[in-house]
Amino acid sequence: MDWQENLIDSPTQIRDLILQTRRIAVLGIKTEGQASKPAFYVAKYLDSAGFQVIPVPVYYPDVTEILGRRVYRRLIDIPEEVDLVDVFRRSQDIHGHVEDMLAKRPKAVWFQSGIRNQEVAEKLARAGIKVVQDRCLMVEHRLVTAR
Repeated sequence: MDWQENLIDSPTQIRDLILQTRRIAVLGIKTEGQASKPAFYVAKYLDSAGFQVIPVPVYYPDVTEILGRRVYRRLIDIPEEVDLVDVFRRSQDIHGHVEDMLAKRPKAVWFQSGIRNQEVAEKLARAGIKVVQDRCLMVEHRLVTAR
């Protein structure tokens, strides 16, 4: 299989990915104290839409729960398989999470709106992980469920 097929961009591919997703690790999630930030309210939306959301904050070392769920510090520490990693990190900061993503081997990694990193996307795609860049998972989920 050509690794470029793992770079997901078409509406049909995005729809299929969302419909196959149940467990989402949110990398870079904010806490309830930052409820007005997309890195919190998108995760809250996904939780209310029935996804199992697993918080993986980058900051807030004293926080042990977000959205009433246990916090993990690294993806590899999550005991269950992860369908999708929803990434709320600046494009240049994603490099620091690549090894963790490759070790966890989620089915897909989703870079939220405004986030693109071609080098990391290629590395993940070559490893067989589907990648979506520069799209909001909440917006795309709403589009899928509105049809």
